[in-house]
Amino acid sequence: MLSTATIIILLGYFALLMLASRLTASKDNGSFFLGNRQSRWWVVAIGMIGASVSGISVVSVPGMVGNLGFTYMQTVIGFFFGYVAIAYLLLPLYYRLNLTTIYGYLNERFGSTTHRTGSWFFIVAKMVSAATKLYVVVLVLQQFALDSWHVPFGITTIICVALIWLYTHRGGIKTIVWTDMLQTIFMVAAIVFMLIEMYMLLGHGFQQATSEVLHSDYSNWFVWSDWRSPRHFLKQFISGIFIVIVMTGLDQDMMQKNLSCRNLKEARMNLLSYGIAFVPVNLLLLFLGALMLIYANQQGIMLPERPDEMVPMFATTLFGKGAALCFLLGIIAASFSSADSALTAITTTFDVDILSIEQLNTEQGERIRKFTHIAVCIIFIIVVQAFHLIGNKSIIDLIYTIVGYAYGPLLGLFGVGLLTKLKVRNRLVPIVAIAAPILTYLTQHFAQSQFNYTFGYELLLLNALFTAMGLYIIKQPSTQTKL
Repeated sequence: MLSTATIIILLGYFALLMLASRLTASKDNGSFFLGNRQSRWWVVAIGMIGASVSGISVVSVPGMVGNLGFTYMQTVIGFFFGYVAIAYLLLPLYYRLNLTTIYGYLNERFGSTTHRTGSWFFIVAKMVSAATKLYVVVLVLQQFALDSWHVPFGITTIICVALIWLYTHRGGIKTIVWTDMLQTIFMVAAIVFMLIEMYMLLGHGFQQATSEVLHSDYSNWFVWSDWRSPRHFLKQFISGIFIVIVMTGLDQDMMQKNLSCRNLKEARMNLLSYGIAFVPVNLLLLFLGALMLIYANQQGIMLPERPDEMVPMFATTLFGKGAALCFLLGIIAASFSSADSALTAITTTFDVDILSIEQLNTEQGERIRKFTHIAVCIIFIIVVQAFHLIGNKSIIDLIYTIVGYAYGPLLGLFGVGLLTKLKVRNRLVPIVAIAAPILTYLTQHFAQSQFNYTFGYELLLLNALFTAMGLYIIKQPSTQTKL
C-alpha cells in the first residue's frame, strides 16, 4: 500500500537526518549561528542547491510550462549574474565586518533603528515565503497517505515542523549544512527518476523525446516583442539578477551558510558553484513539465486546474510505485531543506539583531536562543495554516510577489548604503520602509487600470526605488558615513 510505504520512507529519511544531527550537535550559540565558521565550501554549495530550488520549484516550475513555456529560463539566466554580483560585491563586505547576521551592516551604516527595521522585514518575508514552501510538502503528504488515514492538515503541519525542530535545535547551521547536502542529493535524484519515468510513459528514447520537447509549442524561451508583457526578456533577466541579490545576498537564511565557510575565498567558490548548478536543475524541471504536457495531450488526460498540482497528479496516478516514492522523497527533501534553514535564520536574526543576545553571558544567550527557536516554530505552524487558504495561483509567482513587496525595502536600504554617502534621520527609516511597499502596490494598480501595463517581478526594483527616494527625503545635512 502506497500510504504505508510513504510513512516508512518518511521515518527512514528522518532517522538519517537525526543521525546527521547527532553527529554535528553542539551546545554553544557560535556553532548554532555560524558553525564556528568551519563549514566546508563544497558541502555548503551542494546543500544550497536544494535550499534555493526547494519543493516549490519541483512542483511549480514544471507547472509553469503550460502557460509560459520555457520563458522562466530568462529569469534563471539572470539568477547566475546575480550570484556573481553577490560573490564580488556583498561577500567581501560581510567578511570584512565579521558579521553574524548581514543586517549588522545596516547598524554600521545607518544606525540601530535601520538595523532593526531591516531585520524585521527579513523575519516577516522569510517566515511567509518559507511557510509557503513547507505548505507544498504538507499537501503532498496529505495526498500520498494522510488523507486516506483521515489525519487533519493541521496535525500534519505540526508533525513536520516538530521533526525539523528535532534535528536542528542542537546543531543549528552546523547541522543544516550537512542535512541540506543530503536533501539536495535526494531532490536531484528524484527529478532524474521522474524524467526517466516520463520517457518510459511516452515510449520514446531520450533523443526522440527531447527532440519532441524542443520542437513543441512549449519550448519558447524568449519574449522580445511585447514590452508590456511581464515575461519580456529584459524584465525577466534584470529581475532575475535582483531577485537573487535580495533572496540570497540580502537574505540571512542563505548568507548564514556562506558566512559559515572558513574564509572569503571558499565562500565565493561555494556561491559561484551552486549558482552555475542552478541553471541545469531548473532546465530539467522545465523539460519534465513539457514531457508531462505532451503525454497528457496525447492521452487526452484532464489536467488539474491549478498548475502546481500537475506533478503530484502524475506521481500519484500515472507513475509507478517506485517513481512515486522518489517524487515524495524529493519533495520532502527539497521543502525541508528550505524550511529548516529558514527557521534557523529567523531565530538567529531575532536573537542577534532584535534581542542582542551576543551581549549576554553564554548561559543566558543559549537559554533565550532555545526559547526563540521554539516560538518561531509555533508561528511557522500558524502561517502554514493560513496558506492552506491560498487560491488558484502559481505558488512560485506568489513567492516572488512577496519578495517584491517585502524585500524591496531591504534592496533600497543596502543599495543606498553601498552606492552613496547619504546619511539619514535614522528614526524615520521605518516609515519609509513601510510606505515604499504601499506606494508600489498603488502604482501597480494604477498602471494596470490606466495603461493596461502589468508589472511582473520588476515590482522589486520599483519598491527599492521608492525606498531610495524616501531615504533621500529624510536625509541629514551631513553626508559623512561610518564606512
